[in-house]
Amino acid sequence: MIVKTRRTSCGRGGFTLMEVLLVLAILVILGSLVGVYFANTQETAYAKAAQTQIKMFEDQLDLYSLDLIGFPSTAQGLNALRARPGDLPNPQKWKGPYAKKDIPLDPWDNPYQYELIDLKNYRIWSWGPDRKNGTEDDITN
Repeated sequence: MIVKTRRTSCGRGGFTLMEVLLVLAILVILGSLVGVYFANTQETAYAKAAQTQIKMFEDQLDLYSLDLIGFPSTAQGLNALRARPGDLPNPQKWKGPYAKKDIPLDPWDNPYQYELIDLKNYRIWSWGPDRKNGTEDDITN
């Protein structure tokens, strides 16, 4: 008769609590680094999208200026690219719409700002991620 004896393993059968906690801490650190990276990437993408839209407005304003020999007033704003303003001296010169779609909001869901500085200069800007006018993060032409 053969008697089988049970061998108990002197080796380790599982992870200790310290090993599990160490792995969890490493995963939390890596996860937070990835989260910060993606948040920065999103803000950069939003800023580039705003710059691209502002450039698009500049091109549309150039076409507007060719027809009307000037840019829209501050009161008329960027909406003059989409619908003929009611206060034009010669409405027949307006050959728009110069924008195919309605004027979009900036990536942070605020309207783009427009100001006619003088007859040949204007400013277009977005309030940026902080959604406040006149701060460092404003995106302008």
